[in-house]
Amino acid sequence: MQEAQIREILNAHWQASAAGDLEAEHDIYADDSICDYPQSRERILGRANLQALRGHHPGKPSGFEVTRIQGEGNLWVSQYSINYQGRAAYTISVMEFRDDGKVVHETQYFTDPFEAPAWRSQWVQKMP
Repeated sequence: MQEAQIREILNAHWQASAAGDLEAEHDIYADDSICDYPQSRERILGRANLQALRGHHPGKPSGFEVTRIQGEGNLWVSQYSINYQGRAAYTISVMEFRDDGKVVHETQYFTDPFEAPAWRSQWVQKMP
C-alpha cells in the first residue's frame, strides 16, 4: 500500500475519532485486530470489542488534536492529545497495517502533562 493511501486512511480515522463517529473510527481495524494498552496491561481482541469498549467510555473526549503522523511501510505512529473532562492526555498510537490497509495491531500509550522543573529552564524552550 502506498504511503499516501495509509496517511489518508489515518486522517479519516482520527477525524472520525474526534467527531465521535464510532463506525467510521473503527473501519480502519481488521476484524481480528489487537489493541494493547501497556500502562494498564490490557489487550483488546477484535474490532468489535475495541469499538464496544470505546463506545462505553464514561468520559467522552471534549477535544482531540493530531500533532504528528509518521511512518513507513506497514508501521505508522500518530502523536495526538485528547481532552477528557478538562485534562489533556498526550497519546502515542503505533499501528501495524496489513497490505489491505487494515490495522492488525495497535499499541497506545497515554500520559498526563506535568510541570517542567525550573532547574532545566536554561536549556529548553516552551512548546506552543
